[in-house]
Amino acid sequence: MHACLPLLHPSDFPAMARYGLETVQVNLGYRCNQSCLHCHVNAGPSRTESMERDTVDQVLDFLRRSGAAVLDLTGGAPEMNPHFRYLVEAARGMGLKVIDRCNLTILEEPGYEDLADFLAAQGVEVVASLPCYLEDNVDRQRGNGVFEASLRALHKLNALGYGAEESERILNLVYNPQGAVLPPPQAELEEAYRRELRARYGIVFNRLYALANMPIQRFGSMLISRGGFHAYLDRLRAAHRAENLERVMCRSLVSVDWQGLVYDCDFNQMLGLPLGGGDTAPAVGALNPYSLKNAPIAAAAHCYGCTAGNGSGCGGALGRTK
Repeated sequence: MHACLPLLHPSDFPAMARYGLETVQVNLGYRCNQSCLHCHVNAGPSRTESMERDTVDQVLDFLRRSGAAVLDLTGGAPEMNPHFRYLVEAARGMGLKVIDRCNLTILEEPGYEDLADFLAAQGVEVVASLPCYLEDNVDRQRGNGVFEASLRALHKLNALGYGAEESERILNLVYNPQGAVLPPPQAELEEAYRRELRARYGIVFNRLYALANMPIQRFGSMLISRGGFHAYLDRLRAAHRAENLERVMCRSLVSVDWQGLVYDCDFNQMLGLPLGGGDTAPAVGALNPYSLKNAPIAAAAHCYGCTAGNGSGCGGALGRTK
């Protein structure tokens, strides 16, 4: 695996400061039942990092102290952490909105047969990765058989009311490009997804998020191996839109890793860039949430991945979509 951070410094990315804290994103570990080419976490079945119960309790204490409204769970496959359900139930009991960033195929793994029912019962919003509505494209990016397994999982979620217009059970899909290109306009792509998935497979969903691939970890290493790293960075930088700076996720989000260390975003976590550009990442149990407002945000050249073109973040495109 090639190191990407040395190629991302120095950077001319504009300086930014935080707003108030709204979302606490928690990476519960890097273990995953898939190994996707575009993965910025380098997650996979052989990874063993997993958040322990004591750290989960520290996260819950921080949530109580912070006043944040949203708990955003990611991985790896976050559901593979043994304390996933405990954390979800506790957060929902506190009245927080909980998001599960689900790869869909986990719903078919042995031992997770009742996971969809659990998510529905808890009112968890599902954000599911589906990089295309065509089988060949999905399997090329995520592995053979992933598309068919994803369809079965989507049907299972639809049967529970996820994605239906009148339902409160939210199902949003995530698109990533196949390579070192920017995603197309989100609104047009969402219309195509909605039309094709309904016509071909009878599947419905609420929103589609179009996200750019980040030049870090597995995807960044692949670009380095193929000699395309700097060309992709140049593409992102050339497509930068200053107006997207006002809506990037790090303005109102912090990212907690499996050890309980806090970063400005999940991408910075993967690069080891400490919160605010400090020397070390603070522990969630010791962090004062009210010290975050107006604090600086650590940035490097990869940040252009969030502000290029229509922009992209955890909630999809930031700017104009047409």
